Amino acid sequence: MRKFSLAVGILFFSLLPVSGQAQQSGSQVVLHRGDATVVLEPYAPNIIRVTLSMQKDEALAPPGYGITAQPAAEGWSYEHTDSDDTYRSSQMVVVLPIPHSTGKKPMQTQEDISKYFNGSTPWVRVKVSTPDGTALSDLEGWSQSVLNHKDGNAQLVHDERPSDETFYQVGATFASPDDEHYYGLGENQEGYLDHRGHAINCWNNYTAPAGPTFCVPFLVTNKGYGLLWDNPSQTTIEPGFNEHTRWTSQVGNRVSYFVVAGKNTDEIYSGYKLLTGSTPMLPKAAYGYIQCKQRYSSQAEVMAVADGYRERHLPADVIVVDWFYYTKMGQMDFVPSLWPDPAEMNKKLHQMGFQTMISVWPRFVPGSRYYDTLLKNGWFEHLEDGTPTNGLPYDRAGSDIDTTNPAAARWYWDTIRDNIISKGFNSIWADETEPDLPPNGSYFHIGPGTRYFNVYPLFHTASIYDGFRRDEKDRALILSRDGYLGVQHNGTIVWSSDIAPTWDTLRRQIPTGLDVTASGLAYWSNDTGGWQYLPAVHHPKHTPLLDPSDARANVGGYDDYPELYTRWFEYATFEPVFRTHGSRRYNEVWSYGRQAEPILEKYLRLRYQLMPYIYSLGYFTHQTGAPFMRALFMDFPDDPTVAEIGDEYMFGPAFLVAPVTSQGMTTKQVYLPAGTDWYNYWTNERVKGGQTITVQAPIDRIPLFIRAGSIIPIGGPVESTMQKQKIAKVLIYPGRDADFTLYQDDGVTYDYEKGNSEITHLHWDDASRSLTHTGAEAWTVPDSEIIEIKGR
Repeated sequence: MRKFSLAVGILFFSLLPVSGQAQQSGSQVVLHRGDATVVLEPYAPNIIRVTLSMQKDEALAPPGYGITAQPAAEGWSYEHTDSDDTYRSSQMVVVLPIPHSTGKKPMQTQEDISKYFNGSTPWVRVKVSTPDGTALSDLEGWSQSVLNHKDGNAQLVHDERPSDETFYQVGATFASPDDEHYYGLGENQEGYLDHRGHAINCWNNYTAPAGPTFCVPFLVTNKGYGLLWDNPSQTTIEPGFNEHTRWTSQVGNRVSYFVVAGKNTDEIYSGYKLLTGSTPMLPKAAYGYIQCKQRYSSQAEVMAVADGYRERHLPADVIVVDWFYYTKMGQMDFVPSLWPDPAEMNKKLHQMGFQTMISVWPRFVPGSRYYDTLLKNGWFEHLEDGTPTNGLPYDRAGSDIDTTNPAAARWYWDTIRDNIISKGFNSIWADETEPDLPPNGSYFHIGPGTRYFNVYPLFHTASIYDGFRRDEKDRALILSRDGYLGVQHNGTIVWSSDIAPTWDTLRRQIPTGLDVTASGLAYWSNDTGGWQYLPAVHHPKHTPLLDPSDARANVGGYDDYPELYTRWFEYATFEPVFRTHGSRRYNEVWSYGRQAEPILEKYLRLRYQLMPYIYSLGYFTHQTGAPFMRALFMDFPDDPTVAEIGDEYMFGPAFLVAPVTSQGMTTKQVYLPAGTDWYNYWTNERVKGGQTITVQAPIDRIPLFIRAGSIIPIGGPVESTMQKQKIAKVLIYPGRDADFTLYQDDGVTYDYEKGNSEITHLHWDDASRSLTHTGAEAWTVPDSEIIEIKGR
């Protein structure tokens, strides 16, 4: 059961002896506190894993799913004294105080309480700091408790089979200084950036109140460290309450967590990359424009949309085929009357410079051609008696394949390859990766769904990514509704699922996305315009900034929807992945009226003008693990004002983006971080940082500022990334020295992993007002025709 209070728990258990000296085995330092085993295990000079358990074997066991790194103890040294155990490196000091009896008699109330209430574990404290004494993580208490009625989890015993490991609830409590702020933890759509003072339900939940959630249990702070919680069950995090941050996982046999230190946030993300895997370069098309709606119902409709973009000479790279192209869920076929020749369709689209993505659900209904095969092999998520889990009577879409089973995962990819990829589709939309049939009470190949609640997105995207790497020469691209630790390594884009088409939803998308990218998943997007169907009537408080009258066939009585869609489109231009989607009748840039169309075209072209900059940011993420859509705390740690700002962000090192998310508004209050000057992108006006200003934001203008000391390469006109794009300009925003790595490769294959790429290092010397470039030749015309110094 829970400790009655932290103070009582410490007092009660501080009298327990330390049993034996530390043991060192390989990279592990093994300590004992009463009946508990504590293991310290380094993975780099700035990464320590801490494991605590009442079961020694569990404490000694390797980390769980999503962690792929190997321990590395080089440079670490251990020291034992009468007062503490210390493990240190050049970047971290880990101290475990040794409890001693103070000889002081407890208060009578404490003794009385201890007769009836006590903790589940011996007291252990683990303090992590830098060598200069700067505090990082400070574990003040932990628990490993049997299921019980006091904690309200006794019913979970029914999710545990006789052959399963015993279920325990596990948790840990860390000190939380008043000025510590918390970011990451996957996707939560409640609309705040800093999690301090907001409890997080860290699990995949399609029906969460503010919008679907998923869990990436990686927390990044403003105090120079990140904490990765190594437990895949449903986990609640309570950050910054009563000077503590508490983690509680529904099922586990140990507390296991990593502390990653960094002098800046990028060092922390390099640690996340080391632990969970790198972020591959996506196909270059993924950095362009992805055209989608719910749904293109025929081959003819897809071709008409493609023709519409090319006839207008508008850039676009990917067209998406959403669900219900098949005769049955799980049939892996095409309705012949609507899709007479998908292979020929894809051939034509490729010739036009388009790639195609297609939705493949993990569901199979009884009577579909593969259902009996999966049933016979036991390849479904299933109940204890082996019955496939389903959602009857309300959900009749069948059962989810269990891709935690290696044989099922291999079969799943092979079936997709033979039936879908073979027809020329380039990438896969892995929809419904929660899975949609929640696994608590069901079972995977790897064990109880209650214990492994959050891991399905990792296994499912890996089944597709590994297949691509094995059988295809071109880069994998997977659109996944959910994520977990390490999913970024599977060539995966995550998105915020089936959100509503409202101003409130648009407002909440910005902090939602910033926390996802802060979790180490750089490629996040949303359904531009919202996925859900539009209300029949919506009258705004303010006169719409765009006339909806010539778009009524599409927007109906939603008077301000062309305005909403335009503002959303402007914001999406500066997301890592630029993708439109939704349940409107039409969803192309010409679908929202004559006033909206030229604005949408303007931003579509701007996205492709910025392609050399954006694609180079993708290389930055591949190299470092750090995101390029960045909450302001990442780049301005010395400015306390930015700690809770969730409606602005950096897009790479240059752009500060401040989307307009209020209907009828033509100005916005924008805070410009301190320590630098800023240039208004639209006017070139130079402004001092450290202040909030009122920015003009007519309907065709998203507030954009460029940090002084920035280099932005601009590309020439193209209609897709399949075309060779020349460097048209290199924009310089003076004010300090600047560097930028311009990256180019074939955009399609994995040859970049062999070093087949072109890298140009650009350096701006502010004192001499000169740009130098070394490495690959990025342009052939004189510099005077390329370099453009901005500002006034």
